[in-house]
Amino acid sequence: MPVVQTESEHKPPVNGSYFACINPKDGGYLLEKYSEKYHDFGFALLANLFASEGQPGKVIEVKAKRRTGKLNFVTCMRQTLEKHYGDKPVGMGGTFIVQKGKVKTHIMPPEFSSCPLNSEEELNKWLHFYEMKAPLICLPVFVSKDPGFDLRLEHTHFFSHHGDGGHYHYDTTPETVEYLGYFLPAEFLYRIDRPKETHSFGRD
Repeated sequence: MPVVQTESEHKPPVNGSYFACINPKDGGYLLEKYSEKYHDFGFALLANLFASEGQPGKVIEVKAKRRTGKLNFVTCMRQTLEKHYGDKPVGMGGTFIVQKGKVKTHIMPPEFSSCPLNSEEELNKWLHFYEMKAPLICLPVFVSKDPGFDLRLEHTHFFSHHGDGGHYHYDTTPETVEYLGYFLPAEFLYRIDRPKETHSFGRD
């Protein structure tokens, strides 16, 4: 869960990121602060990142209680943007808190799969799924429509102050869940190291 303040003229770099991993002792999970174990700002594999100057300004506030449909909180916002803007891609990033309720999440195993994962079913057998409880601090990035860049349209990781963290899928308590989020539209979109071979599964 990357949370990084880059170096500026008046501020030093700060890595406030967290990472979730499988506990080898019992098969459960651990949430650790990256800077307490590592001392770099390196990055690898895959991420959807939103960068801002961190200055005060106007934001979009979204509050929601009770889930009445099948779609998760982020997908509802993304599809609303797509319906309104059509073929014009609109990217958003920010933070939302799951204030009440529980969510379905996954954490990757400590080692990559020894064989290719060629379907949603194979991927789900490899991942570790859990149910985690609020309050959860979520870091979503979503784009209303792919402009031909082979994008993952939405990606949300989260952490907490009680040891829960991972990849957000959806809430599992529709009757009691509560969300509060603050978002900004992106001004630019950068696609870095687009893979030569792609796939369409495992993108939720």
